[in-house]
Amino acid sequence: MNNMATDRIYGRHPVLEALKANARIRRILLVQGQQEGGIIAEIIKLAAERSVPIERLQRAALDRMVEAEANHQGVAAELPPYRYHSVESILARAKEKGELPFLLVLDGIQDVHNFGALLRTAEAAGVHGVLIPERRAVEVTPTVYKSSAGAVHYIPIAQVTNLTVTIKQLQQQNIWFAGLDMDGTQLHHKANLGGALGIVVGAEGKGLSRLVAESCDFLIRLPMHGQIHSLNA
Repeated sequence: MNNMATDRIYGRHPVLEALKANARIRRILLVQGQQEGGIIAEIIKLAAERSVPIERLQRAALDRMVEAEANHQGVAAELPPYRYHSVESILARAKEKGELPFLLVLDGIQDVHNFGALLRTAEAAGVHGVLIPERRAVEVTPTVYKSSAGAVHYIPIAQVTNLTVTIKQLQQQNIWFAGLDMDGTQLHHKANLGGALGIVVGAEGKGLSRLVAESCDFLIRLPMHGQIHSLNA
């Protein structure tokens, strides 16, 4: 096991959600001596039902095994690195549900906490899948598991080589793309967002890249009444 690539997710709710989602957990790590009621008891019960081994260790040992300054809450889980999905499988997921594709495209998001929050929102909104670029953007990390509140287990994520090319290919399949931009020509509540749709969100600070913005069918904006002029991720 030690020679295999492994991600460690940490925190009580992320580990519990991983168990509920039947994630491929290799083992669960629990700090010795902590009270094993509440969520910890539920984790132990589900682990037993799914034949997931549990190893108890000293708190200092778990501290060394997870990310620096991580609040592991006395529990972590080891699982294989995230397996990205294909764009085709995401479209198939929508078709299986009898729904028109609803996609979220993230153009160069850098912060893992923003990524997790966007995944959580997308899952709640019924998005069928999330597209991110392979390079110069955030990936799925243990922190993303935690910041997404487990949504990473339920919403497929695809890495693509070139967002602009992918958008154009999907447009040929009658999927429209709406970019979020502070200079957008349409207000969100007046835009036609029906049908097969991809929402494109720009990176922190710089927003949508020029080529991605030009590839969108239209750009929409939210009316801003306060002092903040941008809602980029």
